[in-house]
Amino acid sequence: QVQLVESGGGLVQPGGSLRLSCAVSGFDFVHGVIGWFRQAPGTEREGVSCFIIRDGSTYYSDSVKGRFTISRDKNTVYLQMNSLKPEDAAVYYCAADRSVMATMYPLEPSSYHSWGQGTQVTVSS
Repeated sequence: QVQLVESGGGLVQPGGSLRLSCAVSGFDFVHGVIGWFRQAPGTEREGVSCFIIRDGSTYYSDSVKGRFTISRDKNTVYLQMNSLKPEDAAVYYCAADRSVMATMYPLEPSSYHSWGQGTQVTVSS
């Protein structure tokens, strides 16, 4: 059974940085996708970034491109978030899936079946 545990959220001022971590277990990291998503109050969950394990390709939403970086070290996946804006505030979730659907639509939340519990990111002065 895949388990994902996020950490690293907190309060940061606009323009600041945070690094989120996602500890993954029960996932073979041979194929599939690992993604980061976020959900602000009253909004739908949206894809932020992901990487395709097989070829290491990465994807970012337009709203975070150039500011966020996804990376992996063994069984931990990171999301480095720089130049944070108030609109980046949300609960951030990591997710994993091995399906072809997730590979084809890696920023689509409905493609994923395994989710972490989320970590809160607040951006405020």
